[in-house]
Amino acid sequence: MKRFTRMGGLALLLAFALVVAACGDDDSSGDTLGETTTTAATVTTTTPTATTQAPTTTPALPEGKPYGGEAIVANDQEPPTLNQFVPGGDNSIVSLVGNGYWTGVQDIDGFTLELIPEVVTELPTVTNGGISINADGTETIRYTILDEAVWADGTPISGDDFEYTYNIIMNPDLPILRTVYEDIDPASIVVGAKTFEFTLATPTLQAELIFGVLIPKHDVEGSDFVNDWNDTMWVSAGPFEFDQWQKGEFIRLTRNANYWKTDAETGQQLPYLDSIIFRFIPETAALINAFKAREVDAINPPPSIETIEDLQSLQGEGASVEVLSGPIWEHLNFQFGDHRAAKNPDSYNMFLEYRRAVVHAIDKTKIVDEILKGQVEPMSSYVTAYSPTLSLDAWDRYEYDPAIAAGYVADLCARDDTDCDTNPPTAVFSTTSNNDARVTLSQLFIEMFADAGLGYEIALEDSSLFFGETLDFGNWDLGEWAWLGTPGYAGLVSAHDLFDPEAPPPGGGNFYHWGTPEVTGEDPDGFNQGPSSLIDENTARFAQLRDMMNATVDVAELTLLVNEAEEILADQVVIIPLYQRLDPGAVWADELAGYKHNPSQAGHTWNMEQWYRVDL
Repeated sequence: MKRFTRMGGLALLLAFALVVAACGDDDSSGDTLGETTTTAATVTTTTPTATTQAPTTTPALPEGKPYGGEAIVANDQEPPTLNQFVPGGDNSIVSLVGNGYWTGVQDIDGFTLELIPEVVTELPTVTNGGISINADGTETIRYTILDEAVWADGTPISGDDFEYTYNIIMNPDLPILRTVYEDIDPASIVVGAKTFEFTLATPTLQAELIFGVLIPKHDVEGSDFVNDWNDTMWVSAGPFEFDQWQKGEFIRLTRNANYWKTDAETGQQLPYLDSIIFRFIPETAALINAFKAREVDAINPPPSIETIEDLQSLQGEGASVEVLSGPIWEHLNFQFGDHRAAKNPDSYNMFLEYRRAVVHAIDKTKIVDEILKGQVEPMSSYVTAYSPTLSLDAWDRYEYDPAIAAGYVADLCARDDTDCDTNPPTAVFSTTSNNDARVTLSQLFIEMFADAGLGYEIALEDSSLFFGETLDFGNWDLGEWAWLGTPGYAGLVSAHDLFDPEAPPPGGGNFYHWGTPEVTGEDPDGFNQGPSSLIDENTARFAQLRDMMNATVDVAELTLLVNEAEEILADQVVIIPLYQRLDPGAVWADELAGYKHNPSQAGHTWNMEQWYRVDL
């Protein structure tokens, strides 16, 4: 699976929460719709060789962590470019390397998975005065840049760099996505030596994601931005500087002697390492073998169970393997549109008793044990994939209990508007046939549904069909796929667009047709269908909540809105969160310390300035 870029990726502002994670050829990986693809580099067994370069300047050794040495990180992809702003720059490996020399407003903490400030003193909020809503309904945002923040050549990072970055992004001749930036009033921009201020036409939390990567005006101005920064990189503001790219083999970064961050624990100047090598090994087996042979120090391999268990067998030899819940979350869901009849003309999805019977029939612990070998816990809420601290774990109320499920089936069949004798409650389950995990899931459901007294049929499809006509037109009854989450409020707010009763496809993203109006006059005709089979006070309130979320920048208010929305989706069993896909990180901890795996878009190189060798 190819991951998304570091939070600096302006091209992905709204896409984080709203991208379907499609199926792959195995139980652990998948392409993400909307991403660009890259051609794998030719595998090489050649270790990067030394090149002539200026002697590394190593600071005097205070009491604390040791300076010096090199770390080698291996990846199965090679960057198509080093420039994050041009086509191909949204590839995950671009940002994994870029973590070494980029800087911007925010980063994602690998311990808390929350947004944290990087080049600014604090992330702007209403509470700290960094955000204000004006009388005319506009939103003003103010950044205060750290006094000590400088580029590698000693030039202070300033408001001029923010303004220059904005001007590059807004250049109509450049192929850059301008979402959110285009809402900035150019006349409102105020530039200071260590400040930057601007005003947006309307309030939005999406602004928390912008200016994630800054461009140094003094180094880039006058260059050909699209062509000059593909094979080399502008002056660094990170812990390392770009040194060399040997295509098909490796990229080398060397220590930035002017890096402005210090270790909060020891007070030492960062980074500790003299250099970092990124090796490109496209074949998974070769990647794992290189790690086993200690030819590389750290890897973030494809998350197959076999690979994880293979790496975990090395922990007695000095390896540390951290397996975390990644940002991709799998969920079971119900189709409420009339096109579900294509799979199940006798669907009972509109009845709450039926949906509660299904959720109590699902043994999520067994699913995680069978598919992920118990490596992570089942999900209790979709909110966890975006902001764990805000989650109410609202689905915990539904324990696995076939007897409770059978009770709901009895209540369903006792209704005056149902006829279980003629049409017994039956689910027709659809997902992708070329993903081993989902095929396994379809088999696990057979016994679970039977124990609850529910009928069950399997209707798997090739991914090209399922993520094409089936998803677009709502041609399923009970479905399963994944969404991609991201830390921060912006992605969490956007996630609720997925259930917006006012936004059915093709104009909106509510593929479930929960509470949606009739759709007419669309081409192709498959989009056209009647109003949702379930429109009630809950769908009406959710639509209000979604609009309120998108109109506020007050975090306290947003938290209450998200909590209420989560409660509705759980109480009404609109979806059933299952699990987050695994994301492993492995390091030879007896050689390299300070490594902390980060399963978010920041990637496992997010804190490479903290890495140091313990074997010197």
